[in-house]
Amino acid sequence: MKKLMICMSAALLLSSCGLYNKYERPEVDTKGLIRDTQSLTDTLAVQDTTTFGNMPWRSVFTDPQLQALIQQGLDNNPDLLNAALNVQMVNEALKVAKLAFLPSVAVSPQGSLTSFDGAAATKSYSLPISASWNVDLFGNLLSAKRSAQMQLIATKDYQTVVKTNVISTIANLYYTLLMIDRQMEIVTDMEQLTKETWEKMQFMHENRAGYRSTAVQSAEAAYYQVQSQRVDLERQMRETENSLSLLLGQPGQSIARGKFAEQSLPTELSAGVGIQMLANRADVHQYEMSLAQCFYDVETARSRFYPSISITGTAAFTNNSGSINPGKWLLSAVGSLTQPIFQHGQIVAGLKVAKMQYEQAYNKWQNAIYKAGNEVSNALVAYNSYSQKAELDGKRVEVLKKNVEDTKRLMESSSNTTYLEVITAQSNLLNAEIAEVSDQLSKMQAVVSLYQALGGGAN
Repeated sequence: MKKLMICMSAALLLSSCGLYNKYERPEVDTKGLIRDTQSLTDTLAVQDTTTFGNMPWRSVFTDPQLQALIQQGLDNNPDLLNAALNVQMVNEALKVAKLAFLPSVAVSPQGSLTSFDGAAATKSYSLPISASWNVDLFGNLLSAKRSAQMQLIATKDYQTVVKTNVISTIANLYYTLLMIDRQMEIVTDMEQLTKETWEKMQFMHENRAGYRSTAVQSAEAAYYQVQSQRVDLERQMRETENSLSLLLGQPGQSIARGKFAEQSLPTELSAGVGIQMLANRADVHQYEMSLAQCFYDVETARSRFYPSISITGTAAFTNNSGSINPGKWLLSAVGSLTQPIFQHGQIVAGLKVAKMQYEQAYNKWQNAIYKAGNEVSNALVAYNSYSQKAELDGKRVEVLKKNVEDTKRLMESSSNTTYLEVITAQSNLLNAEIAEVSDQLSKMQAVVSLYQALGGGAN
């Protein structure tokens, strides 16, 4: 019997060796992760991973007023504060998992006073101290602790994701405000220009033959249309300030800011390739840590097939049920082994579910990598596209400025040029200038998107 028990114990120990495995990253598909910004079929062939993807946010966003707003958001944003609290809560859960390796100790003092038929009272007392220790022979507690560790890392990754989102959103709203400011300047200049056109046409109508009242009316309507655009911009400015204030954890208010033309953003946007590009993507790492957590959950589910061993010891100081003798120590120790035999299929089902959850976590991780690659590709192509558009818009604006001046001179000196040509030229110039500023904003936002897609750099 003794030899049989030894053989059974050895077999259990050998079969449980797999329960102590550590998580290792499985193979993941990163081929063709980022598309080339020019070719429609080729993938990006950049090898440098030490440039834009690793820049801290203060090196990306150099405007001092924007930096102050970002820091205020990092200090006061409610979502970021809650993410920090989540980290603290998970950290406490990890402490509990670690303490599970220690014995549990309980003290339950008892005392009684009894008297029968008026006789003298008998006093009895007992001061028991009990300790119970669950022997982690088959890795149940170890895998639970490792799972809690992975959960903590994943929660910290989520905190980083929230931080990166806060920084990126503040930057986008700030640049939007700068764009609105610049568009307001353009509209103000155009408002003055259309007013001068209206007054000049009114003068020509009153003092020169051949100029009809309809020309004056069209010029007046063009002036009011520009004023209407100013009203829209004022509304957009107020709404954007309110949205930015909410991110900063404050009531809606005016936001101090710089100038649109003074902004300077990095132009070296090399992103790197493969899994290295995702080194700073906290959300991708979060999905991998969730995968690791599921791996240890599988280990925990597998360990439930093996016996649980516990050792319990009790020490009690007692006067032996009321005798007059001094108290004595009463000691006992018990060891128990519980081997599950039939659990209504719960253990088997638990292992199957844990394995399926692991597969789900792997699929989410793989998809997160694809999504990250798409976001980087989109940001790079957007930056290149809007850079080209902004350059073309600038050329278009210069041509239309000259067109407005030439058309005004022709109208004053020749009867072949009508008022409609002047108004059309001014309207085209206004639209071109607004489009140029919008494309410049889109170019800035593409840089912000790339910063976010690469994980926020060295936060």
